[in-house]
Amino acid sequence: MTAIQAISSEARGPRPAALFDYLELSKSRIVLMVLITAAAGYVIGARPFHAIVLLHTLIGTALVAAGTNALNQYVERDLDAMMKRTCRRPLPGGRITPNAALLFSTVIAIAGTLYLGFLVNWLTAFLGAFTLTSYIFVYTPLKRVSTICTAIGAIPGAIPPLMGFTAATGALGLAGWIVFGILLFWQLPHFMAISWMYREDYGRAGFAMLSVVDDDGKAVARQAILYSLALLAVSVAPYFFGMAGLMYLFIATLAGTWIFVASLMFLAERAPAPARSLFMSSNIYLLTMMLLFVFTVRG
Repeated sequence: MTAIQAISSEARGPRPAALFDYLELSKSRIVLMVLITAAAGYVIGARPFHAIVLLHTLIGTALVAAGTNALNQYVERDLDAMMKRTCRRPLPGGRITPNAALLFSTVIAIAGTLYLGFLVNWLTAFLGAFTLTSYIFVYTPLKRVSTICTAIGAIPGAIPPLMGFTAATGALGLAGWIVFGILLFWQLPHFMAISWMYREDYGRAGFAMLSVVDDDGKAVARQAILYSLALLAVSVAPYFFGMAGLMYLFIATLAGTWIFVASLMFLAERAPAPARSLFMSSNIYLLTMMLLFVFTVRG
């Protein structure tokens, strides 16, 4: 580049961030998963079903979730720059400025919370606000302090289906808490697998995760096994509370056993391949359970 070209480029300023960059900043794939679980929570509690309420719930939840994800990337932009898997994200990659990211995340998070409050109900809006604040102000800083961060971070991650349930009913209820419990315990073997796959990256960034301090991975795998057993126990609860029939019990037991076996295989060989297998199995498990809830469970 010649000096004249450089001056001309500087005068024009940085290129406008593409829509794709803001979708990446919002972690759109995670937002999609959040919406699937929120929709499942709504369908479980909806008596009667109102499509317009579900639509408002999904719009507001999407805005809050996207704002939370974007704000998390804003806070951790310097740490993301240290890790191979995140160094090309929009902020460390320089495609979005920190000020733009902060403005974007704040505006859509506040807009989503108010949208839920005015067009759905304020209990659902409160749950959305709690998800954002606990994730950003508790879980995010805790990641650099204590290995308990994964368990704490699972709490805000499990709230979206409960938001769907409260959007339908206006109140907390047993069915909502059960699907919350499934999301809570599902995240832990899921994230144990992810943390082992990227343990070097997390260590490079200074995250105090179990996978970073556990040299041989046995503690990580044992945690995955423990939480997969808890997941199996809570996933069959709808049958024993009279919310679902034998078909639900059979499929939920098979799905939960699958995650348990995948966790055992991870313990047998603490390597990237079994960790990835556990990760992929957990993704299929979640989609299976949400569909099963929608079609068989009645709160």
